[in-house]
Amino acid sequence: MPGIDESRQFIPLKIAVLTVSDTRDLADDKSGSTLADRISAAGHVLAARAIVKDEVEAIRAQMKRWIEDKAIDVVITTGGTGFTGRDVTPEAVEPLFEKKMDGFATLFLLVSHGKIGTSAIQTRATAGVANATYIFCVPGSPGACKDAWDEILVHQLDYRYRPCNFVEILPRLDEHLRREKARTPSG
Repeated sequence: MPGIDESRQFIPLKIAVLTVSDTRDLADDKSGSTLADRISAAGHVLAARAIVKDEVEAIRAQMKRWIEDKAIDVVITTGGTGFTGRDVTPEAVEPLFEKKMDGFATLFLLVSHGKIGTSAIQTRATAGVANATYIFCVPGSPGACKDAWDEILVHQLDYRYRPCNFVEILPRLDEHLRREKARTPSG
């Protein structure tokens, strides 16, 4: 049965939040704030936060900086996952993936369908691993950010979550890179 194993120690991760938007700044970035608040409330560290325009090169440049930063374990983007001409987050980020996480997109779609019905088909949420860093790209609405965090990420980014979670395999993501990342009590 899935759930929190209280006998395990919580391990705070260092998580960066990237908002992709042509119109937002930090003062009115509700989606980025939703994620930042939830990250902190869960006991993780908000390692960085930024806003970039809906442009492939701007998104990719910020992502590259963060995935090269040894102090960042996870990057969550919000925005740019729809179908309009300016929505280019998947195009910017997916080429950076060493491994794509198809299950995240599928699970996000299922969670969204339960909340917004067939409108969920309009997302291109995506996720993967790049340079031993988890990357999750979610839609730009506060509701979508809540759904992604509350229904998926809060569990998978918690070392205590059983039967398995992303934290326990984080040290092994960089076996080929030999660099320091978050460590489990046994790792």
